[in-house]
Amino acid sequence: MKNTHIVKTIFFLVILFLMPVLSGAIEFDLALNINGGYGNTVADENEPELKINFVPRLFTLIGNKSELVISAGFTYDPFSKNTFVPEILHTEFSTRFGNSSLRLGRFNYSDPLAFIADGLFDGVQFFNVSSSGIFSVGVLFSGFIWKDNTIIEMTQGDKNNNNIQFDFDNFFDTYFTSKRLIASIGWDHPSLGEFMHLNTALIAQFDLNGYDNYTEKYDSQYLIMKARIPVNNFTIEFGGSIENVMKKTEGEPEPMELALAAEAGFLWLFPGEFPSRLSFNGKIASGKTEGFCDAFVPVTSKYYGYVLKHKMSGLSVLTLNYSSRLNQFLGMSLNASYFVRNDLGTFNGYPLIAGSDNKGHFLGPEVSGRLIWSPVSDMQFNLGGGAFFPVLGDASPDQEIKWRVDLTAIFAF
Repeated sequence: MKNTHIVKTIFFLVILFLMPVLSGAIEFDLALNINGGYGNTVADENEPELKINFVPRLFTLIGNKSELVISAGFTYDPFSKNTFVPEILHTEFSTRFGNSSLRLGRFNYSDPLAFIADGLFDGVQFFNVSSSGIFSVGVLFSGFIWKDNTIIEMTQGDKNNNNIQFDFDNFFDTYFTSKRLIASIGWDHPSLGEFMHLNTALIAQFDLNGYDNYTEKYDSQYLIMKARIPVNNFTIEFGGSIENVMKKTEGEPEPMELALAAEAGFLWLFPGEFPSRLSFNGKIASGKTEGFCDAFVPVTSKYYGYVLKHKMSGLSVLTLNYSSRLNQFLGMSLNASYFVRNDLGTFNGYPLIAGSDNKGHFLGPEVSGRLIWSPVSDMQFNLGGGAFFPVLGDASPDQEIKWRVDLTAIFAF
């Protein structure tokens, strides 16, 4: 309780200090998110989940061209060793001058493909808008973020850090995610040649973790491109990335290698009083192959399965999604995915059996669905469920089906 009062006091004092220098309208809102889940997704055990998240947020205009957002999160988890976890969320100052803008603080950054670097970061980003498109440059750092928010698992040291139980008595050694510095340059053109939206970026990632707890350093650079071509209610999407991999231990660095990732798909909108859409997407990330390329490793881990949760390294994922707004208050989505490992060395998690040959490439399909009910604008209920079927793959067909259901309630004040 002592730590709880300290965090709340600091947050209150920061807001109190800032209020005299703020001009314009001030908005303050609260959000309460309650999420409960149940399933046998871990170690063949039925494990209940419950998280209650309280998010206060302050927004204000400073003059005519600047904005300030401050938000925090307080999470209660009765099934965790530490039932209460505080965090600073989106906390950003942004300003505009001419055709340019600047933002600094803690904000969400996403690369064009949205699976290489995607999450909260601390840093600064500059934008310039012209007839040639939107140019951006930024410097970001991850090392002060709560590790369950921006998930980084590029090396075994990152995974070990994520698996350490957060302990208030050892806050600085158990709270933060991996220390990664990111420099990014981007170019986004909404209508190149009057028919294609092109989004490109060059990202350099530097490992700033010490060798005390990390036996390997992993630096990387990514050249990223994504294109969208709309044709009436139909949109074609495709893109890819080349990664330059640079590994080193306390000894000599390993030779540089290349890694590859790509995606392609389409989106089909069905307009009407209650619109719906059908989408298909395929993603592929290289694994460890002799003499060709290394495993593609994203900076942040984004999971494309509802039950099967693994980062995009050495995997291919095919996903078909249908979503619809059934009426003014009710919406739904259905999702079907199939997971394939591209080589026999990179991916080694469930449903593979430790110590076995595991020579198959096809992991199996996953199906999931979600029903969203919003009776009023400041209240929403989400009911979701899904299952993964290794029996329909050849990698480990004897493993039992994994399943999960969850219910989320969101209240805004």
